[in-house]
Amino acid sequence: MTALAPSSPEGVSEYDSVFSCGPTILEYFCHSAIFTYPNVYLSKSTSMNIQVNNQASNLGDSKEKSSSIASVDRQPLEGHRTALILLMLAYALSMCDRMILSVLFPDIKAEFALSDTQLGLLGGISFALFYATMGLPIARLSDQHSRKRIIIVSLVIFSLMTAFCGLAVGFSSLLLIRIGVGIGEAGVNPASHSIIADYFPPKRRALAMSILMLGGSVGMILGFVGGGVIAEHYGWRVAMVAVGLPGLLLALIMGKLLKEPARSTFEAQASQPPPPILTTASAMWQNSAMCHLMFGAIAAGLMSYGLTQWLPTFFMRAHDLSQSQTGMLIAGLFGISGAIGALVAGKVFDRVAVRGFQHGMWVLAIVPFFTMPFFIMGLLADNLTTAIVLFIIPGFAANYAMGPTLAMVQTLAPVNMRAVTSAILMLFINLIGMGLGPLLVGVLSDLLTPRYGEDALSIALACFTLVGLWGALHLWLCGRALAKQKAQTA
Repeated sequence: MTALAPSSPEGVSEYDSVFSCGPTILEYFCHSAIFTYPNVYLSKSTSMNIQVNNQASNLGDSKEKSSSIASVDRQPLEGHRTALILLMLAYALSMCDRMILSVLFPDIKAEFALSDTQLGLLGGISFALFYATMGLPIARLSDQHSRKRIIIVSLVIFSLMTAFCGLAVGFSSLLLIRIGVGIGEAGVNPASHSIIADYFPPKRRALAMSILMLGGSVGMILGFVGGGVIAEHYGWRVAMVAVGLPGLLLALIMGKLLKEPARSTFEAQASQPPPPILTTASAMWQNSAMCHLMFGAIAAGLMSYGLTQWLPTFFMRAHDLSQSQTGMLIAGLFGISGAIGALVAGKVFDRVAVRGFQHGMWVLAIVPFFTMPFFIMGLLADNLTTAIVLFIIPGFAANYAMGPTLAMVQTLAPVNMRAVTSAILMLFINLIGMGLGPLLVGVLSDLLTPRYGEDALSIALACFTLVGLWGALHLWLCGRALAKQKAQTA
């Protein structure tokens, strides 16, 4: 299996910024966050990329040989700032279109007379099933054809379908349109992850991926705050149209400004034609570190989507907040705070991983044990002020794991399997996490309602939070597998 060489004095280098100071507020924010820790010590051999042969998997067991990155001292490609900002904005709009539904749940439930289980279907499986399954064939196209065009077409489709949600006449029509949103969004993430891996050398990817994941927090803020305010004044249908149309403008901008990099920019191995999807899936399964990484990400996605879709409804039911109040509260507690936490997590992971990627995974694994008790107590608190105080720490850590996890997937995966590997991971995260998370919370809430009444949702969310322990276990086991692989090749 692939070795992770220990750091050495020769590897000492200043951790240059991914962004330089730019004219926009976004660039200034990212630039400031990146310089939180100015120096990082990196080995000249930190690659987890695994050599491929012409027919077999290259993510197999410890008998396979390692390959190394050409040079850790290489800088990101020219245009990386623009590309990362555009891809982050695309992800932000996709997340906004995805999450706005949750703040609109009370209005939709009242108009169509729906149960919590039906709301869980709208926010979960209807979207996730097609989002996840369409991601694989689109990702294979991304490994062969223009990733830029795939992202732009996807952006146009999911933006139009989100706007069409405002025309729904009932549960069935809204369910079908949400399926269309899922199909449209399927092409954004795999192609974006692949592009970033070719813009940034391995020592920069965790932070770059964390910055990309800022789009999730930005999208949450736009969806919860913007969607809540618009819905409160003009209705939920106008809110859906308002958040859908900006994607068309971004598609035009990306067509002019986004430059697609050459593949295999920072890898010593030459890019080869992508193997069949099943070959890539088999290769992932044969690598124990990758397997535990996937299970950890799935558990994190299950908990994250289940909680996030229902938090707005929780605040409105348990604390009698309006849609706009709920949107602003969640945007502050989990959006802005979570964005800062994601950047810090990416920075810390890159720094700790100098000693070996296993140490970074172990740090990720222990975080839930510090955050989950506060989150559960916040859900069960009777007083809003107490709940807000208890949610501060969990809110900061809300998005901590996704950036480092996606970076590890791109570092482990061979160049010609990157988009498909990412799509396979996202398939399970979204099919299980997004598909089942909101639905399971809704079902559990309905089951508890006869006994607990209005408190049923709070208790359901508190119970569902324990899924995080499953994810923490697999992240720890991933680190142990990486440590074992390093020892075997030392």
